[in-house]
Amino acid sequence: MVDLILFWHRRDLRIADNVGLASARQRSSKVVGVFCLDPGILERDDVAPARVAYLIGSLRELQENYTKAGSQLLILRGSPVQKIPDLATALKATAVFLNQDVEPYAQERDRLVTDALQTIGVHVHTFWDQLLHAPKEIMTGNSDPYTVYTPFWRNWRAKKKDEPAPTLQDIEGLTDAEQATSETAGTIALPTARDLGFVWENELLLPPGSQAACDRLMEFCDRAIAEYDEQRNFPAVSGTSHLSAAFKFGTIGIRTVWAAVQEIYNNSRSDETRKNIQTWQQEIAWREFYQHAMYFFPELAKGAYREPFKDFPWEDHEEHFQAWCEGKTGYPIVDAAMRQMNEIGWMHNRCRMIVASFLTKDLMINWQWGEKYFMQKLMDGDLSANNGGWQWSASSGMDPKPLRIFNPASQAQKFDPDGEYIRAWLPELRSLDTEQLVTGKIPQEERDRCDYPAPIVDHKQQQNRFKQLYQQQKTK
Repeated sequence: MVDLILFWHRRDLRIADNVGLASARQRSSKVVGVFCLDPGILERDDVAPARVAYLIGSLRELQENYTKAGSQLLILRGSPVQKIPDLATALKATAVFLNQDVEPYAQERDRLVTDALQTIGVHVHTFWDQLLHAPKEIMTGNSDPYTVYTPFWRNWRAKKKDEPAPTLQDIEGLTDAEQATSETAGTIALPTARDLGFVWENELLLPPGSQAACDRLMEFCDRAIAEYDEQRNFPAVSGTSHLSAAFKFGTIGIRTVWAAVQEIYNNSRSDETRKNIQTWQQEIAWREFYQHAMYFFPELAKGAYREPFKDFPWEDHEEHFQAWCEGKTGYPIVDAAMRQMNEIGWMHNRCRMIVASFLTKDLMINWQWGEKYFMQKLMDGDLSANNGGWQWSASSGMDPKPLRIFNPASQAQKFDPDGEYIRAWLPELRSLDTEQLVTGKIPQEERDRCDYPAPIVDHKQQQNRFKQLYQQQKTK
């Protein structure tokens, strides 16, 4: 009799290049996937409808891929601490395989599930899959975790990268009797996002699933990556990979991504092309830096890394925050970016830095308000990346040169010089002169005519005030 292994999917919604799943297949020819819709995640107040829509679409494709491979992906709904052991017991599974996560909630959840499974005699096997290098592989000479990116990048870059894991195929699934048993144990049909209470009716920037992610990777490698360093900061240009949601949910394997990009790098004869490719590789390393940081410093999820910001005197003006959320600050580049996120569930990375700087340095609102709002809207919302980006922008994180203040006008003039991005997301301002759009120097009569608000704060004054507060905190 062949041993049944359950593979518990979480942030690895694919059957190709999945380290834990490939290891399960090596151990047994009978592997069944399971995904648990966890109220501990879905009932939080920072869940984006776009993210749930992407999740459900990706699970639908994953079910189809399991069927093609000869098995099933089972769906549970409820606490994994109860549901996973109950299912393992009902199906007489000998082991549960899973890939590890860095987030504090996931770490505690997995510890509880592992304890419950081991108590009933089910073996648990864990792997690192979502990173090219597991946290403890990249350490300083003193065996400490890195808190500065540049030396992390040098160490990370020098390490050999694994090849993609083999795709799941030629496996056995549940018999009809076992399928009936699984239903008795609580498996359900895959619900829609609306069934779960989330409504998302707009098109997603990246369609769900592995096929769409692989197609987007190939498209990016064929075109934009060769000009990535020059184009990535211009929000009106499609110069980035748009793979962030695929990374968040693991609809594409990180080793697959690295192998594709490295092949282009190795075959390129142009120093300029290699420079562009390496810039994108550095972004992959940034992603891993933030994930390693979250693993070693789980307190980041709850507050500032740097001491002066643990009790920073934020002003937290509710009306200003609401204006920022709605894209009604009177600063065109800020408002365009916020409206883009509100409408499509995604925002260009340069704009994420602009609006984060504006919230914290101009409006003097706690970065955690912005961090949470992003998670409520972004289809690619990821705790480690989002937290790392917000703490970097707020000057509270792991940064050797933390005091940065973005001038919205300077940013718009440099990165949206023709006002193309602003016009796309602020249609009421399309008729204005480009100089007015990018400098934000719009006469009041024009603002009234366009029904566009006056600036809610003065950037120069707020910049000076923030610097004063910052210095006071440093010397406390």
